[in-house]
Amino acid sequence: MKYCSNCATEIEIKVPEGDNLPRHTCPSCDSVFYVNPKIVAGCLPIYEDKVLLCKRAIEPRLGYWTVPAGFMELGESTEEAALRETKEEANASVELQSLYTLTSITHVNQVQFIYLAKLPKPKFSTSSESLEVRLFSEEEIPWDELAFPTVKNALCFYFEDRKKGAYPLHEIILTGNK
Repeated sequence: MKYCSNCATEIEIKVPEGDNLPRHTCPSCDSVFYVNPKIVAGCLPIYEDKVLLCKRAIEPRLGYWTVPAGFMELGESTEEAALRETKEEANASVELQSLYTLTSITHVNQVQFIYLAKLPKPKFSTSSESLEVRLFSEEEIPWDELAFPTVKNALCFYFEDRKKGAYPLHEIILTGNK
């Protein structure tokens, strides 16, 4: 942010009175503009013993595999965002089961919500955001071609939890490119 959206004065970064962190502030009208983390929502769709993954057709990580997920829009819940993203990226309709991973990704200022979801029918296809969409068994997962650490985490948790027959919420903090 370079200019105040209220009065067009050039923005300064300073700690406002009564605050403890540097903020984008306007020296003319005293407006304070908070920059907060972005929320990413998606799901891990399961059909029988397989998971649905999408090969990204967009940056970042073009050509790598991911779960259907993306940035939440204004006016929607995380559940609605996960359903929308699954429809947008995989042309699939799912039934959300439970929140499965909640990840704070501090180095990119994001919070990610991944829901465990049932894919009732193996009906899906590519979209403008996906080069390929397919079901993978555990043995077929392209581990070296996964787009993000959060995707690997969700898959690892799922396959371990499946052996136990219990799917608890996993809370993770990522502070770097791990």
